[in-house]
Amino acid sequence: MKNNALIRLIRFIGRHRAFLYGMIACSLAGNAMLLIAPRLIGKAIDLIKPGENFFPALLRDLVLIGALYLSGGVLTWAASALANSVACRTVRDLRVKMFDKLSNLPLGYFDNTPHGDIMSRFSNDIDAISDGLNQGVIQLISGVITVVLSLIFMIMLNPYVALVAVFVTPVSFLIGYFITKYGKKRFSEQARILGKLNGYAEEIISGHHTVKAFGYEKTSEEIFAEINSQLYEAGYRAQFASALVNPTTRFVNNIAYVAVGVFGIIAAIRGSLTVGGIASFLTYTSQFAKPFNEITAVTMQLQLAMASARRVFSLLDEPEQVPEPPNAIELSSAHGSVEFENVDFSYKQGNPLIQGFNLSVNPGETVAIVGPTGAGKTTLVNLLMRFYEVDSGSISIDGTGIVSITRDSLRRNFGMVLQDTWLFEGTVRDNIAFGRPDATAEEIENAARQAHAHSFIKRLPEGYNTRITEDGGNLSQGQKQLLTIARAMLLDPPMLILDEATSSVDIVTEKRIQKAFRRMMQGKTTFIIAHRLSTIKDADRILVLDRGNIVEQGTHKELLQKNGFYTRLYNSQFEPDE
Repeated sequence: MKNNALIRLIRFIGRHRAFLYGMIACSLAGNAMLLIAPRLIGKAIDLIKPGENFFPALLRDLVLIGALYLSGGVLTWAASALANSVACRTVRDLRVKMFDKLSNLPLGYFDNTPHGDIMSRFSNDIDAISDGLNQGVIQLISGVITVVLSLIFMIMLNPYVALVAVFVTPVSFLIGYFITKYGKKRFSEQARILGKLNGYAEEIISGHHTVKAFGYEKTSEEIFAEINSQLYEAGYRAQFASALVNPTTRFVNNIAYVAVGVFGIIAAIRGSLTVGGIASFLTYTSQFAKPFNEITAVTMQLQLAMASARRVFSLLDEPEQVPEPPNAIELSSAHGSVEFENVDFSYKQGNPLIQGFNLSVNPGETVAIVGPTGAGKTTLVNLLMRFYEVDSGSISIDGTGIVSITRDSLRRNFGMVLQDTWLFEGTVRDNIAFGRPDATAEEIENAARQAHAHSFIKRLPEGYNTRITEDGGNLSQGQKQLLTIARAMLLDPPMLILDEATSSVDIVTEKRIQKAFRRMMQGKTTFIIAHRLSTIKDADRILVLDRGNIVEQGTHKELLQKNGFYTRLYNSQFEPDE
């Protein structure tokens, strides 16, 4: 992937051929006009001879030279504008491709990758690619055209003097190549550490309440300073390598300029080159070396762009979730029969969590899943929703394996209320209607009433039209939980998953919500994950998990009579503090 990042980036650029061809045409025409002008200047100089009326011819040449420079400048500007359009459209395509990729990545990628690093690829890395394309595309194409045309004009003037420029100037390219090769690793390291820094900053900022509560500020500052110091060192080395390129190449090009001047004078003495020809030759020598100087001047942006491109394409190369079969069916309205058959699953290969798991749930049955932390409670839900794929075995709904059902229709048959609330920046109304954007105001309000959220919503400045800040920052945790419950109630699916759904509300509100849940759960298959065992006494069946296996199951009363694992869990919540 590291070797083909440039090729893949060129392919993205090639999607906008019309703009690219237009840029090449404008650049070719503009550079041709700007390079014809020095030859006319040389001829104008040769016209100046004492005792002759050279003013009419000189004036004609000066007008033509002015027209060439004006036209060349306009065309060069057009080429730059088209190059900017190519760069903007290319990074737009990359952003769309990356966002589409995120939609197809398995949940495991987000669990194992810092969110700040993902955001850094969308922001810092894409911006670096944009800067590199803006600086590099026009410089590269214009540079090639300038070098070729300058060389042609120099050979037309005097091929021997042209050889001096041809042999000396490439030395600057070789010097630039070796320095650039040294700096390549430094820029890759800089991009990697920048992603690490953004990941740590996002983690600390999102958990600032915990940081302050545990007095972790000083430690977090020290860790941040350490990563920032690493970024400084990598950035310093990268910038140092980049800064070496331009001065060294300019030094070599100046030597070439002097050498051309010397050999040009010798040619003039021998009569094979005029004074005006020398003036033209010096201009062409400068133009011939100019692209090398310009490319080396933006080498920092180009190297950083390539390092960022490698990070972007590494994301695009991540393995996607298991594709749906071509004949996948749409699950319109499930009856609610769920079957786990000999399911094996592990988050890490060689470290199994669930082995030989079997479970049969009848339509409309309420199943509570309890157990100690790490027992596999949420994992069962992740497998049922196909957030993760089973290693072996099968899960079916109404007799149809979930791998044969489209993910979208599968998940639309479940209403989920999780312990971790998620709200987006928008109105309260929009957040409740997240699963049903076409819901009426009456339906939204009715769902909020059932979730006991209506009263606090009406107290907000603009009621249901109140805008929620990013991640619900202007609401309490309990209020955010009520909105997510209202969201599930509005969806009214045939199956429900409640994962610590009332963990963030007070006891009085919890009891009210439990009543609303019981009404909503009537006739629906429901999975309840709970740590407070007092909230699941009315479940039709309680599964007690330990290390990914069912160790006990039955009703609340039946499990208490067994005086086993469940009894110890239940009694531990009511034992007095010692």
